[in-house]
Amino acid sequence: MENSTTHGSDPRDYEPKIGETVMDTGTTRIGKVMGAVGPYVQLRPVEGGREWDADPTKVRPVPVGDALSAAVATANARSTGML
Repeated sequence: MENSTTHGSDPRDYEPKIGETVMDTGTTRIGKVMGAVGPYVQLRPVEGGREWDADPTKVRPVPVGDALSAAVATANARSTGML
């Protein structure tokens, strides 16, 4: 059975939820959904930092493995003082 938010449906039907890890395909950045203002979805980098506005038609869910990889990379960077 396919998950309608990840495959087999029109990408315009996807609605990101607050707290979800997504990719902004317009910038190829991965971020957490913080909310929505006007026509935009507000995303914050996984490692923290400044939010940016993304076109909701260009926001896609990130597979769990990719989201975990981003979180591990952030934790590693913090532990070595790079963040």
